[in-house]
Amino acid sequence: MEQPQLLHDPNFPLFKTPSSPAVTTTATHKPLSTTPITTTSNGERREDHSVETAATVAADAEAFGDLGLAEWAVKTCRELGMRRPRPVQRRCIPRVLEGRHVLGIDETGSGKTAAFALPILHRLAEHPFGVFALVVTPTRELAFQLAEQFRALGSAVHLRITVVVGGMDMLRQTKELAARPHLVIATPGRIHALLRNNPDIPPVFSRTKFLVLDEADRVLDVGFQEELRFIFQCLPENRQNLFFSATTTSNLQKLRERYQDKMYVYEAYEGFKTVETLKQQAIFIPKKVKDVYLMHILAKMEDMGIRSAIVFISTCRDCHRLSLMLEVLDQEAAALYSFKSQAQRLEALHQFKSGKVSILLATDVASRGLDIPTVDLVINYDVPRFPRDYIHRVGRTARAGRGGLALSLVTQNDVDLIHEIEALIEKQLEMIEYKENEVLSLMKKVFSAKNVAEMKMIDDGFEEKAKERKKQKLKMLADKGLLNKRSKKRKRNKEFAEEGEEQKNEVFTVRNVTEMKRMDEDGIEEKAEEGGIQKLKMRTQKGLSKKKKLKERNNEFADEGKKQKKEKVEALADIETPKKRSKKRQ
Repeated sequence: MEQPQLLHDPNFPLFKTPSSPAVTTTATHKPLSTTPITTTSNGERREDHSVETAATVAADAEAFGDLGLAEWAVKTCRELGMRRPRPVQRRCIPRVLEGRHVLGIDETGSGKTAAFALPILHRLAEHPFGVFALVVTPTRELAFQLAEQFRALGSAVHLRITVVVGGMDMLRQTKELAARPHLVIATPGRIHALLRNNPDIPPVFSRTKFLVLDEADRVLDVGFQEELRFIFQCLPENRQNLFFSATTTSNLQKLRERYQDKMYVYEAYEGFKTVETLKQQAIFIPKKVKDVYLMHILAKMEDMGIRSAIVFISTCRDCHRLSLMLEVLDQEAAALYSFKSQAQRLEALHQFKSGKVSILLATDVASRGLDIPTVDLVINYDVPRFPRDYIHRVGRTARAGRGGLALSLVTQNDVDLIHEIEALIEKQLEMIEYKENEVLSLMKKVFSAKNVAEMKMIDDGFEEKAKERKKQKLKMLADKGLLNKRSKKRKRNKEFAEEGEEQKNEVFTVRNVTEMKRMDEDGIEEKAEEGGIQKLKMRTQKGLSKKKKLKERNNEFADEGKKQKKEKVEALADIETPKKRSKKRQ
């Protein structure tokens, strides 16, 4: 059997340091020009007519039938309520059908999934074999969602899809891959493990026509470097590459330079912006009562007309604690975080999507790609450390032109983070207030539930499990050689911070010396001291005077009281009582 050509591209982004200076691009927030200008690796600027932006998309394709798709695909879109193609679909679908590599960058909820799924299904229907396409995505939840969307769009072609993610039985996944399904949707770690550990699996991908990186900015992260390198080696060179992302990064910029004219680029990226239909609010609260405010907001969901809400939490510990706390308070909620098994995570997502529960507590594993139309509210229980994560979080609502609300709980420690977010999205969050008395009436109840939740965590041995997971994660990073890189980065950041603090102290020292010198020259210190003494004297005199007046008034009240008492005694003496009458008769 002839061995397929393997792709081992040493120039692929992340795998080779470019010899030319790195090209840096600054995200501008001005409207995109109709003729994009790109910068080559030599630093030359030129008009790039292969790049189309939101400003260059004409409304020439009024229906999916105008894009070159098969009639069955157009009918499926119509049945799913997709009447007109969206900009990213209008421009990318024809280019994929032409056989070109495509990079599509558009905001969350813009229809990117259909932009690559429909042309892949169109080609698959013409030449059905497996494995026809490999879709790589960063999270497990997104992999299962993509499988659902492919099944919906390809309902007419009897698709066979295999989802390959961590936390599931590897033996079963191996058997499913050996059966050569039409589509494989995978996370980088698990598909890499199956390809490396089983020699029968790489030949399964020998005829693969499409490689898709969904959420490409995240997949191309340096943490997946080893996995991606091996995956690319196992795929044929003549495949078609499709990359889709909501944000642009330096890695995607390098990707554009690598493929140059061979790649069609659609970019509706105007900086890190949120959609206009999203209402963004924040509330300043003391950190100690954050749980109380959260409970108050969740209790008001029905009154606000909110169908469902996602609460984003930064740590698995807090996510688990809040789920236990809401359980004690009889508030139904599903929890989604990495400590849970894959079966538990899928069950939580299913409960939320089906409407069985209206609240999903989640870490950032749910911040990318998930498309749940009924999500009307996103709550940032913790303000994200990186402003870019804020955009991905709030992108879970107000999707596909619908409205939505994002509410951030801001404590005294989060003010700087909020300012960074506002600077990034070029909008100010609307500051709101709740009736404090109404909110704090729940304090005793919530604090009691919080204590019960923390006791349950101790009984379950949660902290020990967390420590063990952290140890495993550090070992994995060390095995990949990433631990030293992270340590160096932290050390470098610390050095920068210390250097900045030293410069700050030097500035303060110079200011203090200058100020002291000026005070000596002007005699300000002596004047201030003299003024202080005079002020103290005036205050003392004023105090003594006030004290004297108070004493005089008290004496007056005392004299008046004695006088009234004397008059009362005399009046009583004049009154004739029965006792006095009896004495008088005697």
